[in-house]
Amino acid sequence: MSRTAGSSGKKTLAAIREAGLDLVHEHGFEAMSLRRLAARVGLQPGSLYNHIETKQDLLFDLIHNHMVTLLASIDEELEGIADPLERLQAFIAFHLTYHIERKREVFIGSSELRSLEPKNRRKIVALRKTYEDRLYEILEQGAVNKLFKIEDIRVSTYAILAMLTGICTWYDAKGRIDRKTLIDIHTRLVLQGVLK
Repeated sequence: MSRTAGSSGKKTLAAIREAGLDLVHEHGFEAMSLRRLAARVGLQPGSLYNHIETKQDLLFDLIHNHMVTLLASIDEELEGIADPLERLQAFIAFHLTYHIERKREVFIGSSELRSLEPKNRRKIVALRKTYEDRLYEILEQGAVNKLFKIEDIRVSTYAILAMLTGICTWYDAKGRIDRKTLIDIHTRLVLQGVLK
């Protein structure tokens, strides 16, 4: 099946990214073939190269887009909030909501980091560190303001992120607890660990 006459390059690239997310999530990066990707989008295999250069470039693009979106979104969420306690609560609610709604992107960003070439991996790891630093800075400011009692801010940052990100592996929208209640439970758990 070839591309629909009149379809735009931007729409095709968006469709390639969407199909790429699905296929890498379903089969893993190594098992995903560009031929299967082309078929999913409705392109001839050779036509893919009008939009992506290599399979590695596609993977980097998917993870990079995820990280850039994550960073822009958290910055937007925290904008205008000065109080460290309120910033921490906003961070928790954002992180959980984002990770529930973008399970594919989060899964690929974690599990396929190993499949990136070293240069690409370094770029993604730097973006991940930038995101981690958003939480670190909140915890640090809370400690400076004597709102939080934290023995090791970096370790606490990693522990909180691990707990919050874990929701991707078990959350079920049809489960017995609604999303708001889950956010409330996680918020209480985190605050119990950091408040004086």
